[in-house]
Amino acid sequence: MATALITGASRGLGEEFAWQLATARHDVVLVSRSGDALSELAHTIRGAAGVEAEVLEADLAQPEGLAAVEARVSDPDRPVSLLVNNAGYGLGKGVLETTWEEERDALAVLVTAPLCLSQAAAKAMTARGHGAILNVASIAAHLSNTTYAAHKRWVVEFTQALAGQLKGTGVSATAVLPGLVRTHFHDGPDLEHMRHDYPDFAWLEPEQVVESALAAVRRKAVTVTPSVRYAASGSLMRLAPRSLTRRSR
Repeated sequence: MATALITGASRGLGEEFAWQLATARHDVVLVSRSGDALSELAHTIRGAAGVEAEVLEADLAQPEGLAAVEARVSDPDRPVSLLVNNAGYGLGKGVLETTWEEERDALAVLVTAPLCLSQAAAKAMTARGHGAILNVASIAAHLSNTTYAAHKRWVVEFTQALAGQLKGTGVSATAVLPGLVRTHFHDGPDLEHMRHDYPDFAWLEPEQVVESALAAVRRKAVTVTPSVRYAASGSLMRLAPRSLTRRSR
C-alpha cells in the first residue's frame, strides 16, 4: 500500500488531504506541531478508513523538527510515495510590524521546509523510479505585497524547476495555488478581518481544493489553480502592472 506524508496535517487543508488520501487506501504519515490533535485524527482515520496512520509531531520552524521529518521521508525501509508540503501560515502583517523572529520562522516553514523535504523525497523517489511531490502554494504568489506572497511565489518557481529536473525519472512535482479557503488559516487576530472583507462566493471549500490538487498529481500537472474563477484571476494578476500587485491588504 502506498504511503503519503502530509505536513500541517492536524487541521485545514492538511486534514482534508489526510482524509482523501486515506479513503483512497493510502497509509498516511501525519506531521504537525499539535501532537494531541494528530493522535486523535490518526485514531479516527484508522477506524474509519482501515489504513495505517502514523503520527510525527514536529515543528518545522525548528532544525530538529525538520530533521526528524526529513529522516522519515528518506527512510528506505518505509518509503513515502507522495509528499504533501502543506504546512504554512500567514503573519498578516508587513515587515515594519513584524519581528525578525516571526519572519525567520515563517521563512523556515514556508520555504526552507519545502526545499529540504522536496530534495529528500526527490532523491529517495528517483532511486525507486516513482513518486510524487505536491507543494501547496497560493494565488497570493501572483502578488507582490507581503513576505507570504514572496514565499509562495518561491514555492511555485521552485516546483517548476524541480519538475524540469525530475523529467524522465518517474517522479513528478506539482504546485497547487488555492485562493481563499474556508479553514482555520484566517482564525488569527491579524487575518480574521479577511472573513468579512470578502464575499461568500470568493471562498472555496477544502474538499474542492484537495480534490483538484490530487487530480493534478495523478495527471502529473506542474501547476494547478482550483476553480475557474481563481485561475482567471491568477492570469489577470500575472498581466497586471507590478504597481497594482504591490498594493497592501
